[in-house]
Amino acid sequence: MFTGLIEEVGTVRRLERTGEGGRLSIAARTVLEGTRLGDSIAVSGACLTVVGLDAGGFVAECMPETLAHTTLGEARTGSAVNLERSLPLGGRLGGHLVLGHVDGVGEIREVRRAGISWEVRISLPAALRGCVAPKGSIAVDGISLTVIEVGETSFKVGIIPHTLRETTLRTMRVGQRVNLEADV
Repeated sequence: MFTGLIEEVGTVRRLERTGEGGRLSIAARTVLEGTRLGDSIAVSGACLTVVGLDAGGFVAECMPETLAHTTLGEARTGSAVNLERSLPLGGRLGGHLVLGHVDGVGEIREVRRAGISWEVRISLPAALRGCVAPKGSIAVDGISLTVIEVGETSFKVGIIPHTLRETTLRTMRVGQRVNLEADV
């Protein structure tokens, strides 16, 4: 389980595809602190198990399902990914409960400045219609965000400057695909 509060932005070193899925190698620093083989790390919202560690990052195995139904299947060397270690028992819950089970992939439709913050409209996959509530929470690429508005085929979230600076959203663009997880 995770909180949706991103600890760092990592960089994909490589995605090695195999007939059985793939191995994703990610450069990271902060999330390595205290991490052991077998631990879970959310990578842009998808819960992955650490199967390899080195001084500059970690390796996780990806099932075919993960590569087919998240944006991780599109990862390229140099791609930025949001990283968060799993929530320790008794840990502080500052965002909302995020399972790391991506429910669908949406597409950024509009990015608009709104005072000091940003409003972002994202397409709503059919499987998530009825699961997203106004003023509720949603994880977008693993980031806990508040839903401002829900339409039939899209929803809008608000992003404060801190979140913009500290996550992959700092490089968001219209047409970009993002992992989505509805609130539990």
